[in-house]
Amino acid sequence: MTEEVKIESSNKKWYVIRAISGKEKKVKAHIELEISHLKMTKYVGQILIPTEKVYQIRKGKKVSKERNFFPGYILMEAELIGEIVHAIKNVTNVIGFLGGKKGGDPVPLRQVEVNRILGKVDEMAETAEVMNIPFIVGESVKVIDGPFNTFSGTIQEINEEKKKLKVEVKIFGRKTPIELSYMQVEKES
Repeated sequence: MTEEVKIESSNKKWYVIRAISGKEKKVKAHIELEISHLKMTKYVGQILIPTEKVYQIRKGKKVSKERNFFPGYILMEAELIGEIVHAIKNVTNVIGFLGGKKGGDPVPLRQVEVNRILGKVDEMAETAEVMNIPFIVGESVKVIDGPFNTFSGTIQEINEEKKKLKVEVKIFGRKTPIELSYMQVEKES
């Protein structure tokens, strides 16, 4: 029995399904429903929408938001036999499979690409916070949270490990260094 399972899983390859951007979760749910309806679940492994967690400050509060890492793309591990390809192509909001000629057979991802993408997904899951705003010493920033809200200043030091900045702001006409977290400032435009 275990030998048979090993053979089955080795035939599965990773494919990329193109979907209308913003509809990925609905498409994933429809694909899972369709595969289940066709009783082909043993031929489909995982269906993934690679996402990353991004933190922003909105109205003075830290808000976490999940952002698609590859908008408009869904990864699927499957053995494409029988009606699977046809059923997936006919799911609402699916554009088709990535790769190959128009109307041709779906082309699987190379294992190197899969490892890189899945590695990135795992890395994102492990990382508590992904800061999409790297700062530079000497850069001007505006304080958006805390007692120095609305003050502007210049970055003097960056502590990436603690995600803190030492910012020099003018308080009562004197330049004063204050320590702030990444989330308490935004780049000045």
